[in-house]
Amino acid sequence: MRQTVSTRKRRFVLVTEFPSSSLRYYPQVAMGKDSKPKEAGGKGKAKQAAAGSDEGVSKGKGKAGKADGLGTCTYVKARHVLCEKQGKINEAYKKLQDGWLNNGDKVPPAEFAKLAAEYSECPSGKKGGDLGWFPRGKMAGPFQDVAFSTSIGATSAPFKSTHGYHIILCEGRKN
Repeated sequence: MRQTVSTRKRRFVLVTEFPSSSLRYYPQVAMGKDSKPKEAGGKGKAKQAAAGSDEGVSKGKGKAGKADGLGTCTYVKARHVLCEKQGKINEAYKKLQDGWLNNGDKVPPAEFAKLAAEYSECPSGKKGGDLGWFPRGKMAGPFQDVAFSTSIGATSAPFKSTHGYHIILCEGRKN
């Protein structure tokens, strides 16, 4: 699975392959302190690397288009699972895949809470991984990017942040 995550200064490509437990985090664009993105063709911030097409590309500050509501909200309500070890987060994600994701179903928040209580190493794990409502700018870069780009009711693929490996369930959005 290939997913592009953009921050204000860098664009990353998350590559996950399951069940071989290989999670890679590749910087896609090299940038210096005062440099512009080194991509071919125009404004790098507005380009999305999703399948190499220009459909759904928004202009402006790299946020997603308003049609899907992603990237336009100010607050997100989310739950997460945090693990220090990659193997443990892969095990938790496999459990989600076997139960719901392979069937195309959305994971119920109550079931995600049970999984978070079992696997999460974060203090929020005791509360079912509930982070409540949080604004843009409060969470670390990659975590915020994934949380604000995940659709309501959807579960993210495992990804790495400065705190460890995460899976996020987005429960709501508001301005």
